Amino acid sequence: MVGQVFAHISGLGYLHNPDHVASTLKAIMKYNFRDNLRGHFNHMRDFALGEETALLMASYPHDRPERPFPYFNEVMTGFEYTAAIGMLYEGQTASALKVISGIRNRYDGLLRSPFDEAECGHHYARAMAAWGAVLAITGFQYSGVTRSMTFAARAGSHFWSNGTAWGTCEQIPGNRSTTVRLRVLSGSVALREFTITGLDTVQFDQQKLVKPDEALIMQVST
Repeated sequence: MVGQVFAHISGLGYLHNPDHVASTLKAIMKYNFRDNLRGHFNHMRDFALGEETALLMASYPHDRPERPFPYFNEVMTGFEYTAAIGMLYEGQTASALKVISGIRNRYDGLLRSPFDEAECGHHYARAMAAWGAVLAITGFQYSGVTRSMTFAARAGSHFWSNGTAWGTCEQIPGNRSTTVRLRVLSGSVALREFTITGLDTVQFDQQKLVKPDEALIMQVST
């Protein structure tokens, strides 16, 4: 399932049967999510406690083996984020946001540092998986080979970053087309085509180079 999430992020699509992916994520939410951890037995490290909500590493709802997965009753944000991002790609948005909200409530700056989601150690890199949620929600993809950019059809203004530039993409739906304002706030981005998934693709006769504080305005047919 971790590989499936990264396949989506990389634009590779499904590695597994989509129905199986969706049902597995629903099962993870059903059996691993805890509204609170009162009475939860954890003989390992405590990264979540008491009234806090969390998604457990693993669970054995029917029959726990004599030697279960060592960290099954722990909570680690990198794995929580990865499961939540998978849910977002499957349209299980309510469950995904419930998991992510639980993490952010635990690391709210009062009880724990919002800049240090501890797992195996402090400032552990796996928590950086959180950024995948931005891609899952916005549907953003950029290919430096084809100079193409893609977003999901979602009204509003969305953050994007391709490694050399970052900015916003605003979508304003209309009757027959969606107005798109692509802004670069730092760096520059080259485009030959722009796609709103499920709507249409805008192709340019010549490559467009969008520079800082510039806006590329397009009409994408609905």
